[in-house]
Amino acid sequence: MAHAVAERVVLVTGASAGLGRACADRLAAAGWTVTGASRRGTGSSAAAAGGSAARSGSAWAGIVMNVDDENAVRAGVAEVARQYGRIDAVVAAAGWGVAGAAEFTSIDDAQALFDTNFWGCVRVVQAVLPHMRRQRSGRIVLVSSIAGVIGIPFQAYYSASKFALEGFGESLAYEVAPFGIAVTLLQPGNFATDFTASRRIDTVADTGGVYAAAAAKAIGVMERDEVNGASPGQVAVAVQRVLESGRPPRRLSVGKTMERAGLMTKRLLPFRLFEAAAKPSLGV
Repeated sequence: MAHAVAERVVLVTGASAGLGRACADRLAAAGWTVTGASRRGTGSSAAAAGGSAARSGSAWAGIVMNVDDENAVRAGVAEVARQYGRIDAVVAAAGWGVAGAAEFTSIDDAQALFDTNFWGCVRVVQAVLPHMRRQRSGRIVLVSSIAGVIGIPFQAYYSASKFALEGFGESLAYEVAPFGIAVTLLQPGNFATDFTASRRIDTVADTGGVYAAAAAKAIGVMERDEVNGASPGQVAVAVQRVLESGRPPRRLSVGKTMERAGLMTKRLLPFRLFEAAAKPSLGV
């Protein structure tokens, strides 16, 4: 059976809250046909009330898709392609955080973090690429972080997952460019979302309190900066701009000026000077 082709179809992961939710709302309002994937499968309120409301302007439909589960990802992507006949873009925004000393963070927690933040993006990319290659077009936005360029103390594994995503996205871009597919690594700074409240604090194993004072100080600074962070709408605006650009950038930082300036400072200064300048803002 032939399927009606919807224009500008985008799949957003991590769409039930935070930056993913903001992106789904913004793109739907801009006329994109949005499917928001998450563990909960939450869609926009208008979509919930209107059934297949992803076609109705600012509403979008949600699907249950846990990016930690390869079968769920392949089934979810296949359903979007079946329903709309194409997938023009993906915004991979699913992710979470764990904080604590690198020495005492459990390997189980670190692996679980990577399974979502890094391997979750890989699973989604691998599932959508066959559709994009057949179309000879597509846009992939991987939501990285400024923490994927600047290591954050007591968030070593979160930073590591985003550093890995930076390398993956840069390498991927070379491979898929001949098929008309563009890859952008989006690097948000601190934003006021529920990410802060949902972060896992892994300090139980530090029974001797070796890092307790330093960790409390650094995590406190981090949480304060997040609570007072920029509006998630800024990320959504940036994502829309990337998806609708004729020449999307390979990397784009979003957030407060001082946070974004840190990226440039790291590139330009000798590392010892950069490290000395960065320590106060990192709470160490």
